[in-house]
Amino acid sequence: MQKSYSFDPVGIIHSPYKTKESAPIQGIFRPDTTGWVEVFPEYAEGLHDVEMFSHLILVYHLDRAGPVELIRPTLLDDDVHGIFASRHPARPNYIGLNIVRLVKREGNRLEVGGLDVIDKTPLIDIKPYVARFDSFPDACEGWFAGKEDRPKPFGRE
Repeated sequence: MQKSYSFDPVGIIHSPYKTKESAPIQGIFRPDTTGWVEVFPEYAEGLHDVEMFSHLILVYHLDRAGPVELIRPTLLDDDVHGIFASRHPARPNYIGLNIVRLVKREGNRLEVGGLDVIDKTPLIDIKPYVARFDSFPDACEGWFAGKEDRPKPFGRE
């Protein structure tokens, strides 16, 4: 049974990347780049104790991604892969994740590092990164293994 869901943004992500082409493939490739997350005032109370964490998981809407293709070449590989075996932004539900370093909190504003998000991206949720829950050092990287950063191929997101 297919269901429909909708989400209301809880904030906006601000970054130095104004276009898809300027954003890195993954935030880890530009760890020193900082931006900020503006949490809307009605959700600001939910930030209580967030400054106790060094890293956060941002869940956001890929509002400027292209059309969905279930099988396609990716940014790090010219071979085709299924969308669920990639991190390509043009996904069926246009949901993105970015683990960022929390630099500081000022009220409802979070300064973060390691962004790979386009400026003014709608924020759906924030979760604390907890290494003992979220890190699996023995995980297999599949086809990503050994792939290094490279310039984005022309015409691909």
